[in-house]
Amino acid sequence: MRTAKLYRYCLPMDSGVILRENKLTERKGLIVELSDGDKMARGEIAPLAGFSVETLEEAQQQAIEQLNLWVCGEHLAYDDLFPSVAWGISMAEFELASDLPAEGNYQVAPLCNGDPDDLIITLNQMEGEKVAKVKVGLYEPIRDGMIVSLLLESIPDLKLRLDANRAWTLDKAKQFAKYISPSLRGRIAYIEEPCLKPNDSFSFAIDTGIAIAWDETLQHAVQREDFKLSDIIGGKAIVIKPMLIGSVQRCIGLIESAEKLGITAVISSSIESSFGLNQLARFSKWQLPNTVPGLDTVGLFKAQLEVAWPECSLPVQSMAEQEVIWQS
Repeated sequence: MRTAKLYRYCLPMDSGVILRENKLTERKGLIVELSDGDKMARGEIAPLAGFSVETLEEAQQQAIEQLNLWVCGEHLAYDDLFPSVAWGISMAEFELASDLPAEGNYQVAPLCNGDPDDLIITLNQMEGEKVAKVKVGLYEPIRDGMIVSLLLESIPDLKLRLDANRAWTLDKAKQFAKYISPSLRGRIAYIEEPCLKPNDSFSFAIDTGIAIAWDETLQHAVQREDFKLSDIIGGKAIVIKPMLIGSVQRCIGLIESAEKLGITAVISSSIESSFGLNQLARFSKWQLPNTVPGLDTVGLFKAQLEVAWPECSLPVQSMAEQEVIWQS
């Protein structure tokens, strides 16, 4: 017999979290719980304000509709659903079928949010491949260029992933590049969406030799019925944020397409709870065992949910403490 529940959570955030000029004081989301006989599994549905096409309220309404269908034994048409709903319910189904391996990739690319000296200390303590992520585009491009150059010069075996969130014009992006020696640019693994216009990002890559990755462009394009990854040209990598992309099946399809095209695929966070992050770590280990995922976001929270992130000392709220907003 099939049953389902939908929980709603609200976790406090660190006071310094800014998303697209808006302060994020708490993270709200849903946890879907599927039960079939003596088996139970969960998945997270958490649209990210300012990034997702759907609101939490819209996702909640659609999730309830789909869970009613699931309880009745119907197969869900994930491609027709909001990305967060498709990801959360499909992940719960994968868990229920024991199709998601238990082992996760918890090696993360540490995120530099402030003093670059702190990042240097963290990286010097890392074992294996040294990969870090730096947010750029929040300050003047000259300052960003100087910081990136300092990090690359200070740690000779470091590779950097940069994220600009489309903050620059093409001219400003080129100003950034001027402060990075051509001999160092090859150790920039990629910069996510440096310019507001995708064509300008492509021009930036050609003019500077700095590799780019598609993030927002991918999120928008993948929703088209006729989408093919080969339609998005010029990127060395794609950043897959499942909460913004869609179902487990759609994400696996993207990974397979990227491999055929020689494009690097990276699983990245949309500031999920520790519960969702752990599932992303397991999904990344399963599908991309040789790639460091971008999951260094648990430190943005003041509390975890149900499953603790390894070596994280933040308090953990249990599912029993969360509000059940629907069940069948």
